[in-house]
Amino acid sequence: MYNLMVLAARPSDWTHDQFIEWWRGEHAEVTYPLPGLLRWQHTELLDSFDERSAGWDGLSILSFESREALDAALAGPEWKAAVRHVGAMRGRRMIWYGEEQTMVPLAGSGE
Repeated sequence: MYNLMVLAARPSDWTHDQFIEWWRGEHAEVTYPLPGLLRWQHTELLDSFDERSAGWDGLSILSFESREALDAALAGPEWKAAVRHVGAMRGRRMIWYGEEQTMVPLAGSGE
C-alpha cells in the first residue's frame, strides 16, 4: 500500500469545527473521485503533546495500491480539481507520500 499523507491547519479566520466540517464534507466530495483511491482515513487533531506539535487541525491518509497508482491519481483531472478546491481554503498544509508497513495489525484483521 502506498500512502499520501496530508497534515493541515485551518485558515486564521475559520474555527476548528468549520475546518473539519469543510474537510470531511465539501472537500471530501471533491476527493472521493480520485482514481485508484483504496482507503481514506481522516483524524481530527484535538490536542498536541507539546508546543512544536500545536497548531494543526487534521491528518488525512489516502491509500493506493502502489506508487504507480498514486502517480496516476496525481496526474489526473480529479487531483487537479481537489488542489483547486483547497486553493480557495487558504489554510496551511504539509504533504508526504511513502510505502506503508504495518507494524501492529488491527486486532482480528488477519494482516
